[in-house]
Amino acid sequence: MAVYTEVADDELHAFMAGYDLGNVLSFKGIAEGVENTNYLIHTDAGPQILTLYEKRVSTKDLPFFLGLMEHLASSGLACPVPVRDREGQMLRELAGRPAAVISFLEGLWVRRPTTDHCAALGQTLAKLHIAGKNFAMNRANALSVTGWRPLYEASGNGADTIAGALHHELGEELDALEKGWPRDLPQGVIHADLFPDNVFFLGKEISGVIDFYFACNDALAYDIAICLNAWCFEPDAAFNITKARALLRAYTALRPFTEEELEALPILARGAAMRFLLTRIYDWLNTPAEALVRPKDPMEYVRKLRFHRGVGSARDYGLGE
Repeated sequence: MAVYTEVADDELHAFMAGYDLGNVLSFKGIAEGVENTNYLIHTDAGPQILTLYEKRVSTKDLPFFLGLMEHLASSGLACPVPVRDREGQMLRELAGRPAAVISFLEGLWVRRPTTDHCAALGQTLAKLHIAGKNFAMNRANALSVTGWRPLYEASGNGADTIAGALHHELGEELDALEKGWPRDLPQGVIHADLFPDNVFFLGKEISGVIDFYFACNDALAYDIAICLNAWCFEPDAAFNITKARALLRAYTALRPFTEEELEALPILARGAAMRFLLTRIYDWLNTPAEALVRPKDPMEYVRKLRFHRGVGSARDYGLGE
């Protein structure tokens, strides 16, 4: 359950009166999601999503996130659009939290992505990167390579309770990543969290990309590396090169990789695995037993990281044959 902040009926109706959406017909909490509180609201104008931003999301970053969604939607990308109130504001306050009303998207996320889903993802991610070129705002990636060591040190030897000698293994990996991390790749706006549950489908077609609350400016190919980890491994931890090839070929058909990006893909994939492994370890060790959200298993990303360490080139991901 991901409703952290309860909203009283009278508070909700007073808040929604500031929008040209007609009457509120019904509203209910949405269980999925881990960062914010979300409600599905039915109004005379149709369904909307009301998001209350909890403490893990910095208020100063919200104009970037909301402005990016509005910009991408205006560029033709299927994504939620922040609804402006009668005074033209996208961000307001409700129940002591920053809050926004976001357009509702039809569709479902897929638990077991197919090759067709991966190809659709690659095409959509390329469109996102191309559309983001003209977005004027910037936000640094706090969870890029410079942000990993503090997470590693915060978890300390607790990693060894997950797998024997994991703390030492990750220390050596982090040393290698910090030394070899590519610095001069093409940059732009990236989603940075494009897991299957953040992509809605109607059949084989993408109906929307959601959850832009890790979006930032970074290497565009790093976003691809995150997707390789999130979309191209099977439940038994086997890497599916057919899915990876479909994703990469669909992406590069619209935005071809530079030679430097091709060369850097293996270390970017290792880094993406390290980023999500470290945050999973931290949450695994620090989430109270009574918490509403169950932490995700870090071992999934231990196995992915070890796979990427054995990759020799982009050919192992299905590119460059």
